[in-house]
Amino acid sequence: MKSSGISLYFRVVRKTSQAETQSRPSQLADDYLINLIDSPGHVDFSSEVSTASRLCDGGLVLVDAVEGVCTQTHTVLRQAWIERVRPILVLNKIDRLITELKLSPPEAYTHLNKILEQVNAIMGTFWSEDVMEADAARYEAYQAKKRTDISVDGGDDEELEWELQQHDESNLYFSPEQGNVIFASAIDGWAFRVDQFAKIYATKLKVKEDVLRKVLWGEFYLDTKTKRVVKKKGAAGRTLFVQFVLENLWAVYDAVLSSNASDRGRVEKIVKALDLKVNPRDMKTKDNRMLLQAIMGQWLPLSSSVLLAVVEQLPSPAEAQAIRIPAILYPKGAPTHSATQSSTHASLEKALLTCDASEDAPTVVYISKMFSVSADMLPTNRRAQLTAEEMRERRKEAMKRLQEGAANAGEKPAEPAAPISLADVGGGSAQSGAPLPLESGNSAPATPPTPEGETLIGFARIYSGTIRPGQKLHVLGPKYDPAKPERHRSEIVVEKLYLMMGRELQALEEVPAGNVFGIGGLQKHVLKTGTLSSVIECPSFGGLRTDGAPIVRVALEPTDPSQMDALAEGLRLLNQADPSVEVLLQETGESVIVCAGELHLERCLKDLRESFAKINIQVSPPIVPFRETISTSPAIQNPATAPKKEESRSGISTPGEEETLPVGTVILSTPNKLCSLRVRAIPVPPRVTAFLQESASRIRSIVEERDKKSAGGEMEADVGEEFINKLKDIVAEAVDEGEVSEKELWDGIVERIWAFGPKRIGPNMLINRIPGYSRPPWSKASASRQSRLRTASNLAEAEEPDADVPADDASIADVMSELSLNDGEEQAGGHKRPSVRHYDSSIIAGFQVSTLVGPLCAEPMMGVCFVVEQVTMHIEDDVDATKLSLLSGQIISTMKEACRQAFLAWSPRLMMAMYSCDLQAPADVLGKVYAVLARRRGRILSEEMKEGTPFFNIRSMLPVVESFGFADDIRKRTSGAASPQLIYAGFEVLDQDPFWVPTTEEELEDLGEKADRENLAKKYMEGVRKRKGMSVEKKLVEHAEKQKTLKSK
Repeated sequence: MKSSGISLYFRVVRKTSQAETQSRPSQLADDYLINLIDSPGHVDFSSEVSTASRLCDGGLVLVDAVEGVCTQTHTVLRQAWIERVRPILVLNKIDRLITELKLSPPEAYTHLNKILEQVNAIMGTFWSEDVMEADAARYEAYQAKKRTDISVDGGDDEELEWELQQHDESNLYFSPEQGNVIFASAIDGWAFRVDQFAKIYATKLKVKEDVLRKVLWGEFYLDTKTKRVVKKKGAAGRTLFVQFVLENLWAVYDAVLSSNASDRGRVEKIVKALDLKVNPRDMKTKDNRMLLQAIMGQWLPLSSSVLLAVVEQLPSPAEAQAIRIPAILYPKGAPTHSATQSSTHASLEKALLTCDASEDAPTVVYISKMFSVSADMLPTNRRAQLTAEEMRERRKEAMKRLQEGAANAGEKPAEPAAPISLADVGGGSAQSGAPLPLESGNSAPATPPTPEGETLIGFARIYSGTIRPGQKLHVLGPKYDPAKPERHRSEIVVEKLYLMMGRELQALEEVPAGNVFGIGGLQKHVLKTGTLSSVIECPSFGGLRTDGAPIVRVALEPTDPSQMDALAEGLRLLNQADPSVEVLLQETGESVIVCAGELHLERCLKDLRESFAKINIQVSPPIVPFRETISTSPAIQNPATAPKKEESRSGISTPGEEETLPVGTVILSTPNKLCSLRVRAIPVPPRVTAFLQESASRIRSIVEERDKKSAGGEMEADVGEEFINKLKDIVAEAVDEGEVSEKELWDGIVERIWAFGPKRIGPNMLINRIPGYSRPPWSKASASRQSRLRTASNLAEAEEPDADVPADDASIADVMSELSLNDGEEQAGGHKRPSVRHYDSSIIAGFQVSTLVGPLCAEPMMGVCFVVEQVTMHIEDDVDATKLSLLSGQIISTMKEACRQAFLAWSPRLMMAMYSCDLQAPADVLGKVYAVLARRRGRILSEEMKEGTPFFNIRSMLPVVESFGFADDIRKRTSGAASPQLIYAGFEVLDQDPFWVPTTEEELEDLGEKADRENLAKKYMEGVRKRKGMSVEKKLVEHAEKQKTLKSK
């Protein structure tokens, strides 16, 4: 289940034209080197497809002729479109249309045509998306120019609209007459394109081959009277493709599969008509499938058809890089003039666009992934295979030394009656049992001990220049910026270059531009992806885009605790060798791996046990993440008024009973009573939550720019403006659609955003509605100097308890002057009283902690907005300095508790990770499929019958927590007739209150006081709490009675 590469040498012999025959031979041979990378098609290994697509210029997209277009087909086509890889469509398993579905040739043609239309519809969708994005960007640029330049009139709009029509669609769609569609049956070893049959029938029908190629696919018919090709609407005859192609295939299959070894007369006629040479042994075999493969493999060989399509349809590296390199170098659009003003950068870009392999061209190599190879499989460690001639020479040399040794001992050498093994040959004298050393120049040196372990090799492609062993190159990380060459860069000396031939590697002396190869010696320099360059001006090619996020995690530990170091080393190798796995070390000390799915997890564990760690490993049950959110309805136990003021267990006070608070509002004070917070929780509209999830990477980049500004760097002027404007539009749409209950609360809420959480990038918001406290917009805000000083002072006080000045003797004036606060309320003595601005970071920290660890089962929150409505400071002139120094930490804990209570004031909900499940099943097993889905709490979304086949397409949603063993279960129940395809589809709310208990008379009458019906949300919540070692409210003993001993009277 890994991408593997192989290099193929392919020679094409073609006939020359009559004009060329006089000066050149009648046949010309063109030689090609084809680097072929095979990637797994399972959805769990989409990352392997991504690594291969970055290295290749073209791709073969396989579609099952029976199942048609699946979800993974859509994913692969999108990856090819993003990477600018030109695809060739391969309609495979056509033999199943004949043997399983029993379709007639016209029905098969209709079925294949529908699949082709579906694939082209997907490609059209990608094209229209790009056109619309380009149109929007062009329009925004025009509007910006119009705002800055008053002289621009509206006439440019007409020119822009005219430019939209100028798009080349020639290579967009798949069409058999263009040669980019292959019809194949890999199991029977045959494949063809329509031009092969056009070449066969051109001479028979006396028609030009180019003309016949254009009409061999489509609604074209042969008029038997005029012998002309016509296009009739609603014609009842057979199309040319059915008549000349499919009927011949059906005839061969029918003749071979219905024959027996004693009667092959019809098969012999077909073989003779096709001018094939079939081995008599194959003709007499009882295995009809073997005979069919022998005939079809000669008539329509699979390898020739596929490799010819690759040579004719896919671009060469020089042509492809001119199209692909701009998108790789500048993923955010065309560069500005300042980016290309350097002469070194200009020559580098030219070399990349032209695939320059000259000596003067800079060397640029991209490493798409690291893959592991057993050390004994490397060419330097692999034992050399001796030829027959070398083995004879070594035997003669051994016999000669044996005779010399016997002569020196005074004995007559015995005539060898049988071949002597080198292991039986003694040295020195006949009586000595020591082995005889072979010192001849023809003999091979002694074999070194076989190395053990795994070696990581870089899966690479060279885009310009020529790479050789011993060459010094720069290793550029995915985050490398040429403007800061000292960061994310290291230097290496190229050790080994390898030609990849499947599992075998062959050493190379040099590799020119445009080739795929393996490179050794990068184990300590490249984690997953990287760029090698001979010049530091080269930008990084960045990381790879993967569609499937890893979702399944397990904790690992060795069976023998003393082998912990071996597990750590194995995890390090696994993290480098697998492009999509994540290896984490938890705060509890657990080693955790996160995988894309169940099958991916199995392969990672197998690699750890057999290749990387080579130890026995214990695996925990799969850990599936949940999210915590709130419903739009208040909690059942929430009172209309705030509870009576009292001290909680943690010393935090609650408001008095006379104040009525809105739902989700909490007022808490710090334990030292110096500060009180009023916090309100409200649910975020679903579309806003979805937008924040999708924009996580954009939020992270804005936060990094803010941190750069805080560290004294320069911040881009327009950073975050586009994101903020888009967020305003999304919030306005949610308000207009009625997704919020209090519209006035959401007016201007984007300008008041304080922070996002958890980890500063999550889908939860902290809003500032404190009267009289204004702060910069979120995209421009940075940590204030006062907050940093406050944090530093607190850390210093915590680390130095034995200071020269006792804390009890210090005054508030001393603390204030030490913190150098420049704002706040004026206080007696000339010093300023601390305000909310000084504890800005403490409030944010409390918010981040509360959203990271929710109150239900310590899982992150999602879709919750916390509004800080009031912060009141109760600091008097005679306050103790110790209390003031502890205030920052107490505000963090109070803010965390306030968010927790505000969250629980609503009706809490769990959000489950969901899989989108696509499967095909015949009608006779639909009931079993539905039974398995219902047992695992799946939800059917759609069910439709695939026209022309007995299969139903079923689309459903399945919780990830219930998906383990689902594929095996459904295959077992349906006897292999149905096989699911699971794709991660995000989180979905489980609409059950985990704290619900029956209270009304109807509920008590229906369910009873114990409510024996299973609460699914409570089950999942308690399962997570139990796994994390948290308390679980569960009765272990119920209705216990003391044992009685009955005495017989």
